[in-house]
Amino acid sequence: MRYAFLVTLPCLLLNPGFTLANDLGVVGPTYEIAERDLIEVMKDKFRRMEKSGELARLQESYKQRVIETVEKPKPVHGVSTTETARTFYVDPTWTLDRNVVDEQGKLLFPAGTKVNPLDYAPLTQYLLFFDQREKAQVAFARRFIDQSKARVKPILVGGEPLKLMRQWKREVFYDQGGVLSRKFLLKQSPAIVSQEGKRLRIDEIHP
Repeated sequence: MRYAFLVTLPCLLLNPGFTLANDLGVVGPTYEIAERDLIEVMKDKFRRMEKSGELARLQESYKQRVIETVEKPKPVHGVSTTETARTFYVDPTWTLDRNVVDEQGKLLFPAGTKVNPLDYAPLTQYLLFFDQREKAQVAFARRFIDQSKARVKPILVGGEPLKLMRQWKREVFYDQGGVLSRKFLLKQSPAIVSQEGKRLRIDEIHP
């Protein structure tokens, strides 16, 4: 029926005797549309869930999932325990793909300019990546932190960061989603990232 209407509508509009203002009279009975407010529907549903205890169960389940995610985040994919120690370098220099201008439109840096972040924010501490699930890696990390003359930032690629924080009574970070591991091309842990000249030095060490 809808298809037939779409076909005949142009014909009706082309008919000189047809006008959209014609009074077609009363075709049938009319009724006021009654629709429950969506908010009220949701409130009713929550009240029923609360009365049955389902809401409390869902809240507890959600809380446990959040706690588990924080206590035991997903391990970083692609990083395993070091079998063959290696040292390599990463050049953080990148090239501007567009002009950089100030608020007045004055050119500050043209496209093609090479920028090394270490020129503006040097790495003044060691970044220590390790897996808390491996006892040998944890022992190595503890020794390195205790013996280092420079500051050390411990970063986990697996394990329970909050548990280790409680044991060590100091901040322990986590490479959430493996963002840093990918940036530094890490394949093994424990690994130490430091600055050497204008490059980053990465040492993957056998624990």
